[in-house]
Amino acid sequence: MHMTLRLAGGLLALCLAACSGVEITPDPVDGFAAKGYRYYGWRTEPLPQGTRNTDPVYRLDPLIRKHVNNNLQALGYRLDPARAQFNVDYLYAPGLRDGATPEQGSNISPIPTSTINRQIDQASVDNAIALGGVKETANILLQFNDVHSHKAVWEVRLTKIVEDANLADRGKLDDNLKAHLQRAMATLPAVAAQ
Repeated sequence: MHMTLRLAGGLLALCLAACSGVEITPDPVDGFAAKGYRYYGWRTEPLPQGTRNTDPVYRLDPLIRKHVNNNLQALGYRLDPARAQFNVDYLYAPGLRDGATPEQGSNISPIPTSTINRQIDQASVDNAIALGGVKETANILLQFNDVHSHKAVWEVRLTKIVEDANLADRGKLDDNLKAHLQRAMATLPAVAAQ
């Protein structure tokens, strides 16, 4: 009995860890892997730090660069702007996502009707509130471009519904970005040994 409870608890913990609330959509890596890249650089210079700008991209820029560099270097790629074969770039943009439409809700009818003696349960009310309306999202597009052709050779999109727009805890933001970028870049191939 206790073993079953421990197993169920462990599975629940793994499921909750896997469901991070970030939608990650990577492109196939076949084209990127076929090029045999070894060196990379950043397409743009880092944003200036120390300014009193409240734009979130000024907080995100050094963190994104740090974690992308760490992930690429762990795979054997070398940051060398002079010999770069591909450039790394990212785009951060806030966005909006519609809630569930009535056709997607199993207990919501698009046709107005009334049912006699129907008791509205609180779960249906809570679901209608939670799934309805527009949700704010934070979106990052990480893109690798070939230096010579200037064409994108790989990209990944990260989308997260914003739960706290005023998140000022840099440590939590750093930890979240580290985990999400590691997952996003997990499909990239390691540098082939020569």
